[in-house]
Amino acid sequence: MSRILVAGSINMDVVARTKTLPKPGETVFGSHLHFIPGGKGANQAVAAARLGGKVALAGKLGRDAFGGQLYTFLQGESLDLSAVSFVEDVPTGTALITVGDDSENVIIVIPGSNALVMPSDIESLTISPGDLIMSVFEIPQETIKTLFARAKSTGARTLLNPGPAAPFMDGLLSLVDVVILNETELAFHTNSPDRRVANVESVIHGLQTHPDQTFIVTLGAKGAACLHEGAFFVVLGRPVKALDTTGAGDCFCGALAVALHEGRSMEEAISFANTAASISVQRLGASASLPTRAELDTLLEELNP
Repeated sequence: MSRILVAGSINMDVVARTKTLPKPGETVFGSHLHFIPGGKGANQAVAAARLGGKVALAGKLGRDAFGGQLYTFLQGESLDLSAVSFVEDVPTGTALITVGDDSENVIIVIPGSNALVMPSDIESLTISPGDLIMSVFEIPQETIKTLFARAKSTGARTLLNPGPAAPFMDGLLSLVDVVILNETELAFHTNSPDRRVANVESVIHGLQTHPDQTFIVTLGAKGAACLHEGAFFVVLGRPVKALDTTGAGDCFCGALAVALHEGRSMEEAISFANTAASISVQRLGASASLPTRAELDTLLEELNP
């Protein structure tokens, strides 16, 4: 049976809540401190698994307290963890996240063990033609390129969330079938001084390496813009009162993967992912906010009676 394989980061998110985000040089008091399993790779894998996908996760943890806690957490999420390993003398990846009362956040990621996910680590992974292979920029791009080249040679579909924003290494982007970026990442890749790019359609046309490549730009509460099979369209989001946007993009990516793997059209898949993300932003934390399939199906039935 085909599956979703996520090769990516596994972090402990150390989340501080504060009234307003501090300015450079400023000290502010926080109200709450939380330790929440995270990492873009793990978040996307958990999101897909909770929504009913058959999901495998590949990554590395440090042999420390965070590593043990994260592995225990992941064991409870119906994931295949056979490609998750432990490394000595390197700490588990950690993200320091500050969230303001307006739900905006700033994040510092310390890669730790995630930086040691090497091309050799994915050589033994089994890839089948019907698989969907996902990754993120919190592991080395050399590893992603090796994995995606194997996927393309096998006939599997590839999906990349190139965040945090960084330049693409040569030859990587052309191996990606579906690229998912947020507005800030799109602005980075187009050298825009503004995090909100004015003409999204023309910009993503310019980023395409081949006509069959799909680009999706998440627009927060406004939904998502998509260039797919030569057509550009916007799928509107579901307006909600956001508590914490941390992990919303990961929820979107995991949900989109499930919907595409189930054979939904691109527009249907984006609507499915938008709705899942609208649930996640109403809760605190990344992995802690990810909805189950039962929750999402119930909401979809209410929205589309």
